[in-house]
Amino acid sequence: MRRSISASQFKARCLGLMDQVARDGDVLVITKNGRPVAELHPCSSSARVSPFGLHPDVKLLGDVVAPLDEPWDALR
Repeated sequence: MRRSISASQFKARCLGLMDQVARDGDVLVITKNGRPVAELHPCSSSARVSPFGLHPDVKLLGDVVAPLDEPWDALR
């Protein structure tokens, strides 16, 4: 079920609404001036955490922050 609530009401009742969404599994649409601007969804407990967000199959190999052995000029 999708419900909507104004941003000002959401701000005043945020923590309780978060508990309600987690408990009921409903989506809450937050509106500003009558227009939808955000949705609050229950978090999936089976979600796989990835440093790349929507790309869970990407794997980091080696040191990704170490300097390269190649000189480069950022102003080129």
